[in-house]
Amino acid sequence: MVAVSAAGLRYRYGGRLALEGLDLEVAPGEVFALLGPNGSGKTTFFRLLSTLLPVQEGRLQVLGIALPASGAALGRLRCALGVVFQSPSLDRQLTVVENLRCQGRLYGLRGAELRQRCRERLERFGLAGRAHDLVATLSGGLRRRVELAKALLHGPRLLVLDEPSTGLDPRARLVLWEDLRQQAAAGVTVVLTTHLLEEADKADRLAILHLGKLAAVGRPEELKAELGGQILTLRAEQPQAVAAYLEKELGVPPAAFNGMLRVQHPQAHRLAAQLCEAFPQGISWLAIGQPSLEDVFIARTGCRLTAADEADPLAASEDHG
Repeated sequence: MVAVSAAGLRYRYGGRLALEGLDLEVAPGEVFALLGPNGSGKTTFFRLLSTLLPVQEGRLQVLGIALPASGAALGRLRCALGVVFQSPSLDRQLTVVENLRCQGRLYGLRGAELRQRCRERLERFGLAGRAHDLVATLSGGLRRRVELAKALLHGPRLLVLDEPSTGLDPRARLVLWEDLRQQAAAGVTVVLTTHLLEEADKADRLAILHLGKLAAVGRPEELKAELGGQILTLRAEQPQAVAAYLEKELGVPPAAFNGMLRVQHPQAHRLAAQLCEAFPQGISWLAIGQPSLEDVFIARTGCRLTAADEADPLAASEDHG
């Protein structure tokens, strides 16, 4: 059984194609991350998945319901979804428990059942002692936990989150991932968008999106293992000379990023020794490591994740994915 299935999914904003033939599947109970810079199409997919945008071309099936849907089918799907937006959706002038009660009533919960669910969610997310505090007085991390409690109040089968770590400190991010893992263990499917490599690395599987296209999909460790070898990164006083030596003498063309040279090679340590011998005073910094998700992103897209983000003229506009 598949929780989410997309085939040939395309979406266009005016003359710009935000998603171009996206094909992917998400299994029930897994934590699935969509990794990419602003403008890559991940937020567009989030909006399609959460039924905020209509499907224009291709096929999208969520929890067995084909989109676009209407009437009773759309109602059933929305009742099975829990959605956490990148921008806060809480009423800052209400208390924590008042926000949860409002959410519950929208989903038809009333009386003792609503009170019981509010108590359970408040305790689960460590908010019982803050239940009657105004949301405006809470820290960013606590507000994010209220958002999660609110999204899970009605017992959704699919939790969809857009950049869930926005505004959270490192400790709050750890707590967030503990919460997501526990939800997945309870059978909830989790789909999230992120531009953070370390966050995507925690997912069961991930899809790398670049310029609206699927660049890679798989388990983080499998994607990194596919690169093979080691990654040699160095900073040199004369990078052009070192780059020329690597390409012409050693047959390994390097990639240049942020003033540094990067090389992928099965025996990177041997290259390091040869470079240090050829440029005894010219290498100011050198490191050898196993491939990371950043290396996967570079190999699949030809650019660094942060560089792609900064170069995208639409990066500031969430409406463009």
